[in-house]
Amino acid sequence: MDKKKDTIDQLFDNLSGSFDFETPTLGHQQRFLNKLTNKLTNNKTINSKHNAYKYLAIAACFMMLLSIAYSYTNTATTIEEQVVAISPEISNTEFYFANIIEQEVKKLKSKNSPATKKIIADTMLQLKKLETNYKKLELDLINGGNSKLILSAMITNFQTRIDLLQDVLLQVEEIKNIDHENTII
Repeated sequence: MDKKKDTIDQLFDNLSGSFDFETPTLGHQQRFLNKLTNKLTNNKTINSKHNAYKYLAIAACFMMLLSIAYSYTNTATTIEEQVVAISPEISNTEFYFANIIEQEVKKLKSKNSPATKKIIADTMLQLKKLETNYKKLELDLINGGNSKLILSAMITNFQTRIDLLQDVLLQVEEIKNIDHENTII
C-alpha cells in the first residue's frame, strides 16, 4: 500500500506547478450545463433521425415488394392471350365458330320440351366435354406442342361441336314431328 501511495505522491510531485488555480468566470457553470444539455439534445435528435430513417427504409422496402408483386400479377397473361400470341388467326377463327355454336345452342334450347329434355341435356354435357378438350388443346399449344397439328385439332373440335348441335337439332325436329303426328291421330 505504501508503494501505491508513493506512486500517487510522485505523480502529484511531477504535476506540481501545472495545475490551474484560476477561478472560473461568472456564469461558467451555467454555460457548461447549457453545453451539456445541447449535446444531449443533439444526440436525441440524431437518434430520432436515425430511427426515422430506419422506419422510412422499412416502408420503402415494403412498398418495393408490393410494387413487384403488383407488376408480377398484372403481367400474367390469360391463356387466350398466349394462344393469340402464338397464332393470331386463331382469334378470328374462334370468334367465328363461337358465334355459330352460340346460335345453334340458342336454337336447341328454344326447342326444349318434355320429350326433348333428355337429348338436349346430353348434348349440353357433350358440348362441355368438347369445351374441356379445347382448353387442353390450348394448353398444349402454349406449352410448345406441334402448332399446326394442334391448331387443326382445335378447328376440328369446333366443327365437331357444330355438327353435334346440327345433328341434335334434326333429331329434336323429328321428335317434335312424331309428337305432333301422335297428337293429331
